[in-house]
Amino acid sequence: MNTSAILLASLVALSTPLAAAEWPEWRGPGGQGHARATGLPASWSETRNVTWKTELPGRAWSSPVIEGKQIWLTTALETPAKQEDADRRLKANTGNQPLTVLEQVAFRALCVDRDTGRLTANLPLLTAREPQWVHALNSYASGTPVIEDGKLYCHFGAMGNACLDTRTGKVLWTDTSLVVQHENGPGSTPVLWKHLMVFHLDGSDRQFIAALDKRTGKLAWKTPRSGDMDKNPQLRKSYGTPLVLTLNGKEQLVSPASDWLYAYDDTGRELWRVKYGQLGFSLTPRPVAGHGMIYLSTGFMKPQILALKHQGLERPEIAWRFDKGAPTMPSPLLIGNELYFASDGGIFTCLDARTGREHYRERLGGNYSASPTFADGKIYVHNREGLTTVVKPGTKFAVLDKNQLPGKIFASLAAVDHALFLRTDTALYRIEQQPAKQAAR
Repeated sequence: MNTSAILLASLVALSTPLAAAEWPEWRGPGGQGHARATGLPASWSETRNVTWKTELPGRAWSSPVIEGKQIWLTTALETPAKQEDADRRLKANTGNQPLTVLEQVAFRALCVDRDTGRLTANLPLLTAREPQWVHALNSYASGTPVIEDGKLYCHFGAMGNACLDTRTGKVLWTDTSLVVQHENGPGSTPVLWKHLMVFHLDGSDRQFIAALDKRTGKLAWKTPRSGDMDKNPQLRKSYGTPLVLTLNGKEQLVSPASDWLYAYDDTGRELWRVKYGQLGFSLTPRPVAGHGMIYLSTGFMKPQILALKHQGLERPEIAWRFDKGAPTMPSPLLIGNELYFASDGGIFTCLDARTGREHYRERLGGNYSASPTFADGKIYVHNREGLTTVVKPGTKFAVLDKNQLPGKIFASLAAVDHALFLRTDTALYRIEQQPAKQAAR
């Protein structure tokens, strides 16, 4: 029996009666970066409080999702182009220059056993020939999949979409019909809403939001962005992720794009839009909501945190803005009356979420892409250099511990039961409180 068959047999053996996914999407249930896990450690290392570590193939920044005993991730296997093909494509390219020109990228779904850390599935999803380039801080599989009722929904930007049956390993459908020029590669994560899989495709050439019927993969609707944007195409691209919210009794899809925040109904009809009031593009943070407001970052170049009041209003209005240390990649985190965020350059800020008044701004050190997570009364903040800083919530800055792992961290963590599941650029870790002398297996 070959390796693929053995892995697939292991996958089928792991299948259990379905329950609601404990960590179904990027930033956890509800997409706000909050976990219900308890008894979590504040400190670890490569050899301390690590139950298992599993090496992962390929290169990807997507975060893990968890349903039952299965942890699912996506990855991308890159094949460099031959030199003559690379030279030809570089000569024809008038936009950003890639570090590496590829012949193809193979997108795959990985399953790791939650208890043992064993890789139980490595399944092909899609292959893209002569793919668009990606930025050095990006990957071809940066968008986190969504898991629901034994189905894994994967979005790879302009390279396509796929749905996998996690019980059988069968690809149920694929779609490669929607294409834009990302310039820096794919970065958005999809959401599931009713019978739809919804995602952003905001390129330099075209900007729209689209929905596929999650049962068939067929296009349900595609809505162009309607707001005026900068004349420079490079300032129109974005990599945001939408959020489903109930605003004034009506369920809406809130969608951050370049220069504008939009809302749509489940038919793709635009309900409202609000202009940021300044240039805002190339954003990746996901909004958070509370106190009758929506909080978001405006994106690259001159980022600001905006708070938009929606309670009692047909169209939200900007209540306050904050322009010091706003992120372009990590998402904000709302805990009670405080809004926290880490800038790409490592400044950690706490604001009064109701007024925008600053409580503190402190330097963590390093560079940041992953979004912070609140779990078990602690804030976990990861930098690209592999360091996780654990911060105590509150209006006074207090670090509980700092934890270094080898490799780089671009993915956001998942937290389930009493364990953290953290992906680096090479491996997935299960981190939990261990007896003092127990080391990683």
